Amino acid sequence: MSLRDEAARALKEWPAPSPAQEELRLAYLEHLAAHQDGMWKPCKEGHLTASALVIDPAAGRVLLTLHRKLEMWLQMGGHCEPEDGTLAGAALREAREESGIAQGLTLLPGGPVRLDRHHTPCAWHLDVQFAALAPAGAVAEISDESLDLRWFGYDEVAAVADDSVVRLVDRTRALL
Repeated sequence: MSLRDEAARALKEWPAPSPAQEELRLAYLEHLAAHQDGMWKPCKEGHLTASALVIDPAAGRVLLTLHRKLEMWLQMGGHCEPEDGTLAGAALREAREESGIAQGLTLLPGGPVRLDRHHTPCAWHLDVQFAALAPAGAVAEISDESLDLRWFGYDEVAAVADDSVVRLVDRTRALL
């Protein structure tokens, strides 16, 4: 099964938690139906991306990256790669690469946490957002894609990140 087909299957099966999320879910499915290349960066009409919020519930904190190009505090994530078999796998790969936590990250069960559509310099990103649980004592290591990498307490996120990250943290906490 292609990544595009797997993404469509995952989105069809995902129970959207709100009417706004259902609207995005349907828009993502329409995008995939209309664009054979809708998973990939060259699709200028937009493309699906995968991200993961790295969370340490025991310590009440999340790991955010100061994105090198966007200069914003964000969850780990980015473009899907040809070797990715699933959106969840792409999100976990991105979380490992960008957090430097190579071992022990596990995705919160149940599929995506939420969807977020936003414009970037390359195109519209139709982001499928997951949450990755950090292992006890996880040590983060900055990657080439980041200007900085830092743990933030739940109550600190709104002061450093935009509303989309705040909504992702809130939804992830609700699921925990």
